[in-house]
Amino acid sequence: MDLFGRGADEDDAEPRVALFVDGPNVLRGEFDVDLDDVREAAAAAGRPATTRLYVDEHATPELIQAAEARGFEVVVTSGDVDVKLAVDLTRFAVEGRADVVAVASRDTDFKPAIEAANACGLRTLAIAPGEHGRSDALRNAAGGSVTLDGDVDA
Repeated sequence: MDLFGRGADEDDAEPRVALFVDGPNVLRGEFDVDLDDVREAAAAAGRPATTRLYVDEHATPELIQAAEARGFEVVVTSGDVDVKLAVDLTRFAVEGRADVVAVASRDTDFKPAIEAANACGLRTLAIAPGEHGRSDALRNAAGGSVTLDGDVDA
């Protein structure tokens, strides 16, 4: 069974997963999140279609380099990361560029984007940076959830 309760014989084609990481809300000292763990949590749902880390203009060059070295496309915004991430996620859903959208965040602002992806027929996955950083609203809106301390809810 996968994260969405499907057996191996239900879908022979590996789903395309679009991963969107809310850098300012996930990459915080209190969570000690490793980007490799975030990518692996999303990869459990299928093959990567895109792997993006969204950061603001205060992100250090070292963070950007480290993320790029781990295969992330880094999107730097001059304003609120949430708006750019939500718009990009919704575009992926509407344009059918992925079968699964995964959001790594603790911010309930992404609930409408998750709901839009659900309405487009995509599977959705909420990835929380830890038990303390889990958003129940995101977890409840998404079809599946993962807490990086190891808790998986299908």
